[in-house]
Amino acid sequence: MTPHPHPTGLALGAPGTGRPGGLPMPPLDAWMYRDQNSGTICLTWCLVAWFQGSPPPLPQLRARVLRRWGHHERLRLTPGTPGAAPDAWPQWTQGPEFDAGHHVVASPAPDGLEARAAQLLAQPLGPARPPWQLHLLPTDEGFALLLRTHHALLDGVSAITLLRALLDAPASAVPGPRTRPEPGRADAAPARLGPVRALADLLPRARPLPFHGPVDPRRAVGWSRVPMAEVSTARDALPSGRASANAVFLAAVAGALRAAGATGPLPWLPGVCAMVPVDVRDGEGPVVLGNHYATVRVPLPGHGDPRRRLAAVDGFTRRAEFKRRARAQALLVSSRPRKHGPLSDALGRYANSPLYSSLLCSSVATHASRLGIGPARLVGIGGLPPLGPERALAVTMFLHDAHAVVAVVTDHGHQELAARLPSLIREGIHAMRP
Repeated sequence: MTPHPHPTGLALGAPGTGRPGGLPMPPLDAWMYRDQNSGTICLTWCLVAWFQGSPPPLPQLRARVLRRWGHHERLRLTPGTPGAAPDAWPQWTQGPEFDAGHHVVASPAPDGLEARAAQLLAQPLGPARPPWQLHLLPTDEGFALLLRTHHALLDGVSAITLLRALLDAPASAVPGPRTRPEPGRADAAPARLGPVRALADLLPRARPLPFHGPVDPRRAVGWSRVPMAEVSTARDALPSGRASANAVFLAAVAGALRAAGATGPLPWLPGVCAMVPVDVRDGEGPVVLGNHYATVRVPLPGHGDPRRRLAAVDGFTRRAEFKRRARAQALLVSSRPRKHGPLSDALGRYANSPLYSSLLCSSVATHASRLGIGPARLVGIGGLPPLGPERALAVTMFLHDAHAVVAVVTDHGHQELAARLPSLIREGIHAMRP
């Protein structure tokens, strides 16, 4: 069921398998590339990695990036549209060289890391070069690496893959090429509901939140570090069995929106839906760079009881058969003809609207313990996704080693949410504990 990887979605350690010249983008890449020119939307997103210890000298970091990332042909792709036709299908063009001097830069952060990350998130990457950069930034405890990339080039799993390839780890801390999903309770939903679910995935079922509307061009970000022990304890809050970390995250987001008054005067009514990306790569093979995911909408309950919210979210995510449902959607998208039309354009606008989903919620885990650069240790990872044309809120939780980092992205007009929601989400995780 997994869609065929695009030829330029190269596997780790497999250099030389790309194709020179222009190559049509896969549909998901092309959709996000076209959205780059939609009003004030900037499809740049950032992965932030915090380190304790002294930063490496910039020449050494560039040499490391060239040595460990230089064989990835995906990182030499430049987007473009052939000819002058505005509706022409976009292409990837592969450049001949890997320019570490351009892509790896030192960035000042006079106003702090959050402010600098918000600035970089709002800046489009130029079309003349492969759309990614790695920024070295100072912090109070050490330094940070910020990977800035156009979403048409890399998804969250790709970014984690590159980060892990860049860093050092004890041999005992490195798992196999992929980590199998942890076992959970069996999905009780019968397979005959598949067509009904496919239809339900197209219907409007999300409630626009009070801050929905055209986003402004500036960004605001905020984050909070949550001990993994608190997430683990919250996972044990259900008498029916251990909940997933993703369910804990989504239930905590639901509680934070309720506490912030963002769900309206009747928070117990259904309708607030999170768009949740699901990786659709083959779990047995090497990690493939590019965009290989689909999304499933998850209702976020507005109940006042934190454990009741957790039970509702965990039950839905298990019944929804995330992997099977997402892979079917990804296969459908990847099989579409490479052309634009009124129907596909209308569906694209609908998928970006608050009627399709109220906000983006994404969680990713590194499945690794100690990682670092020389004596400097990686202590946290945060994801800062792009915003939709009318959805001014995105929330992520990235898990690594002893901590999870909850990050919130809004437009500048709603910066109070970026400042307030991370602590509310952490409080929501704490409140689930038995």
